[in-house]
Amino acid sequence: MTTTDLPVPPRSRLGHAYGQQLARHAPDVHPTAAARDSATLTLAYQDRFLNGPAFLGETERAGVVRDLHTVYALLRSLPERVFDGSVTALADAVGMDPLQSALITRSARTGSLHPLGRADLYHDGTGFKLLEFNITSALGGFENADINRAMLAYPPLAEFVRRHGLRYRDTLACMVRTMRAECAAHIPAGRPPVVAVVDTPENFAVVGPRLRVLAAKLADHGVDGLACDLAEFTYPGGRPTVGGRAVDVVFRYFLPEDLSDPKAAAQVEPLLTAAEQGTVGLFSRLDAELYGNKGTLAMLSDDRHRALFDTAELACIDRLLPWTRYVRPDATDPAGSRVDLLAHALHHQGELILKPTLLHGGHGITAGWQVGPAEWEHRLTAAMNGPYVVQRRVRPVAEPFPDGEGGALELFLNWGVYVGAPGADDEGYGDGYGGGFVRGSADPAVGVVSMGSGARVACVFDGGA
Repeated sequence: MTTTDLPVPPRSRLGHAYGQQLARHAPDVHPTAAARDSATLTLAYQDRFLNGPAFLGETERAGVVRDLHTVYALLRSLPERVFDGSVTALADAVGMDPLQSALITRSARTGSLHPLGRADLYHDGTGFKLLEFNITSALGGFENADINRAMLAYPPLAEFVRRHGLRYRDTLACMVRTMRAECAAHIPAGRPPVVAVVDTPENFAVVGPRLRVLAAKLADHGVDGLACDLAEFTYPGGRPTVGGRAVDVVFRYFLPEDLSDPKAAAQVEPLLTAAEQGTVGLFSRLDAELYGNKGTLAMLSDDRHRALFDTAELACIDRLLPWTRYVRPDATDPAGSRVDLLAHALHHQGELILKPTLLHGGHGITAGWQVGPAEWEHRLTAAMNGPYVVQRRVRPVAEPFPDGEGGALELFLNWGVYVGAPGADDEGYGDGYGGGFVRGSADPAVGVVSMGSGARVACVFDGGA
């Protein structure tokens, strides 16, 4: 099937128009040639690039960013709305152990916390649906703008972007802008701040090369970056220091799941003490992870809490969130009726996905449509009353992408949309949009469209109608 044979899809009219342009004229150079020649992008994605970008019209971009900021505010309000102001109670409710909970509660008392996160969304043909909201400084995506720039080396795309007045947001610029706002008290005047990108020693042994790239790229944004692990810190005078260099801000890449290890928790202890004493800025605070938790999305979705939200907030929840429930004996179904959750989940196996609340990167997820009935029942039973949620399946609509040979592929996309602290100096956006990227799969039954499931990546351009 050629691009011109495809009907106009319900969402990506720009994508369809771009495919029509390629069908009329495409040069000999490969659309991903510059991306494949980039050492930075090769390190991050090898050669796993789609042959074109994804497009967000301005109206839908502004709408989804507005909804994400609303959801962020609702998540941040959960301690007050549901737990009488207790961050510890929220940490316990989402399944964190006492050690994790204690460290997170301490961190919540230091500095400030500004919006920063990546929403993972599917578009079902009627609108975006929020699968997960990763609220943390350990987001990845700092190479997003590099993909945009590399793809613009392809003449047909560059001409299309110019003709339609499209643009893109530099995700790293959004991160740095948010970091400066969150850690303003620790940003020195008259020199670039020294910012350490930090993970645990075990994680750093694996991701250290990418974190060194991130640290080097910070120089483009007026930051003196370095990458290290927690064990490399010393604390002369109580201030984190690496190789004799005093650190102004720690750009955190370790996660709460890492802190269940007493050794890692002991390495974090002096860093939290330094943050409490005001000798270093911590970006972002550990309690950010509470709000970017699958369990907190279940709290927003739960019928028991609907009276806590006003009409506009409920409209946003209903528009953006698929039905999500903690794995507990009793729950309400999508129609609001009380049900035995195990019986409901067994009956609707093909429409549900089981997720742990505390893991990232697709780990521990079971798609009901990918396992047999006995295995599904076993996993649900094992998850009962534990840190797990079930979520209604969202079926992403297929979108056309160039196949590199003048035709088109229909792909199913996982959208990564970033948001940060909004402001007038927000690269002309002003609403905190932090750019994005997509992961695409040709398999309509894939459980999670991710790099781990074989997806390929593309950048995002926005604007136009």
